[in-house]
Amino acid sequence: MDTVFEDAKTAIAQVRDGDTVMVGGFGPAGLPVRLIDALLDSGRRDLTIVSNNLGQPGLGLGALLRAGQVRRVIGSFFSGNPEVAAAQRDGHLEVTLLPQGTLAEAIRAGGAGIPAFYTPTGAGTVLAKGKETRVFEDGRAYLLERALHADVALIHAHQADRLGNLTYRGAGHNFNTAMATAARLVLAEVDEVVEVGELPPAEITTPHLYVDAVVVP
Repeated sequence: MDTVFEDAKTAIAQVRDGDTVMVGGFGPAGLPVRLIDALLDSGRRDLTIVSNNLGQPGLGLGALLRAGQVRRVIGSFFSGNPEVAAAQRDGHLEVTLLPQGTLAEAIRAGGAGIPAFYTPTGAGTVLAKGKETRVFEDGRAYLLERALHADVALIHAHQADRLGNLTYRGAGHNFNTAMATAARLVLAEVDEVVEVGELPPAEITTPHLYVDAVVVP
């Protein structure tokens, strides 16, 4: 068995200062809370966080921001945490804003080995600044967006078997499934561990070959 079962503190010790860290979740759905708390306690700094949002003031990923551990954030929805705008204004945080669909596709592309892709989303807006724009046969303008990769992905799944195969529940799929393919090191927080053979094969979304460590309840 290649997958290691361990607690959040032990798993997160593999994260290094300066790493790019993808963090799954959409609001509270599919958020790897124990791994985020362990990352906060680790004191790791100079992190680039790739996530839909940066938590709330002092909560979740927002606690990492308040502790000064985040250097850059790449995501879509930061209005839920006004400290993001304040940190950017004060020069403490670099913010890269991507439309939500573009963020999801950039992560998926990273996992699929696609270096870049064109999308009409954001063309003709301030988000197009500094990006290549191309007009195709349909006459529409498209932006070239680069794929996203990470050193580490912190994800949440519903169940894991003892090989590390993962299943998800409902909205918990969100960014977690794509992030599991786009990082060098994948740490999966789960609700429940079952024996090999107990997970219906058709429900396994993330095969164990992507998963390096499972954080048990």
